[in-house]
Amino acid sequence: MPAKLYKLNASPPARAAMMACEIFKVPVEMVNVDFVKGETLTPEYLKMNPLHTIPVFADGDLVIHNSHAILIYLAEVYGKDSSFYPKDVKQRALINQKLFFDDGVLFAKLRNITYPAFALGQRGLTEQQLKDLEECYEFLEEILSRQKYIALDHITIADVAAYATVFVLDYILPLNAKYSKLSAWLKEMDKQPYAVKHKAEGLNMLATYINSPVNSK
Repeated sequence: MPAKLYKLNASPPARAAMMACEIFKVPVEMVNVDFVKGETLTPEYLKMNPLHTIPVFADGDLVIHNSHAILIYLAEVYGKDSSFYPKDVKQRALINQKLFFDDGVLFAKLRNITYPAFALGQRGLTEQQLKDLEECYEFLEEILSRQKYIALDHITIADVAAYATVFVLDYILPLNAKYSKLSAWLKEMDKQPYAVKHKAEGLNMLATYINSPVNSK
């Protein structure tokens, strides 16, 4: 039986996993999960993922519910192009560092915007949330001033993870001219076939989930 990826198109971590499945040509069944309808809180889903987050990747008796762990697993098991996650220990350390950065900084800042909007009914962005977004952009601009891509001098799974998050951050607060290196990286990632394939469906759902609560006062 093929592996299953439980996903929501508007979810940045899910889109990162979807793109990785495309990159590594994973034989996978995509299963849509609607958190608004409570589908992440069913007994069946909670058995797979007690954190009731999206995505979840099930491969036989193995179940992974962190997108960054999913990306590493897919690269290791299904990846024939090792450039996305090289065997070299030092290169992997740099990639892992940026995966943790996406998880602990970029996506954390994004969740601090989306959770109050969806769960608490907050409208618009607070001054602190705007500062947080600008800080993320400043971090990324500095990182990309040192090399062309997020971790190494070529695209890796760290770029895939960060792209899925930054795509949404830019949707909420569009990049301006002072972030030239970040803008160039984002445009380059936008052109990748795996990004193009999943961009439209993610963007359409983003409009549904984000526009009203985040971009209104």
